[in-house]
Formats: sequence, C-alpha cells, structure tokens
Amino acid sequence: MTKIRAFEERDTEMVVSLWQTCGLTRPWNDPYRDIARKLTVQRELFLVAEDAGEVVGSVMAGYDGHRGWLYYLAAAPSHRGQGIGRALVEQAETLLIELGCPKVQIMVRPENGIVRPFYDDLGFTPFEVWATGKRLIED
Repeated sequence: MTKIRAFEERDTEMVVSLWQTCGLTRPWNDPYRDIARKLTVQRELFLVAEDAGEVVGSVMAGYDGHRGWLYYLAAAPSHRGQGIGRALVEQAETLLIELGCPKVQIMVRPENGIVRPFYDDLGFTPFEVWATGKRLIED
C-alpha cells in the first residue's frame, strides 16, 4: 500500500534516483543541492510516496505568498497508473490551501507533453506565458 508522507533525509538517494529515472534532472541543477535547499524552506511541502519501504513518487511544493508551485512531480514507471501522482498533487494542494494559497502552478517542459492529459484531469489549465530565469548560484 502506498503512503504519502513528508520527505526525510534518508530518502535522498531514492528520490534522486527516481528523478533521474523519470528524466527530471538537468546538468545545471544539482538534485542534491535542490533537496538541501528545499529542506531549509517549507520542508513540510516536500512529499514522497512510499511503497514497501521504497520511494515511488515525489513532489516538491512551495508558496511565496502569491502563488503555489509544484516541482519534481514524479511517479516511478513501475507504479504509474496507480494514482500516485494524483495523490501527491492532492496532498500538496491540501497543504498549500492550509497556508492560504489561492492558486497553484506547474511548469512542464515542452518535451514532456505526454503528461498534459494527466494535468488536464487534475483541473490544471494551460496558459500562455513567457518564462525566463537567471541563475544566481551555480551548482
């Protein structure tokens, strides 16, 4: 039975492996540093799905006082279709609502368009936006 719970430091290797398996890591983002940084800010919004002692899903959420964001949403390929992604999103949304968050957003890379029906089913609505970024600390 899959359980959604807060991330614990002992989950680090399994989470990084999950992200790599799901194609969520990029050379310019050190996943270990991303985890370490998250644990200093709203660590309760970093969730994992666990099945028989194995991390099979994750989501990292955040709220800046204006919008909530979801990052690193992943379900292990071996566990897809079991509702793990949905459960992670719903739990993250519940925690964000408790913080007074009025809206949640997620950025999806164009090459990951296969997930669009998943987000549609969860009530996410695509919108046009120009996203840009600037690295302040090199990993």
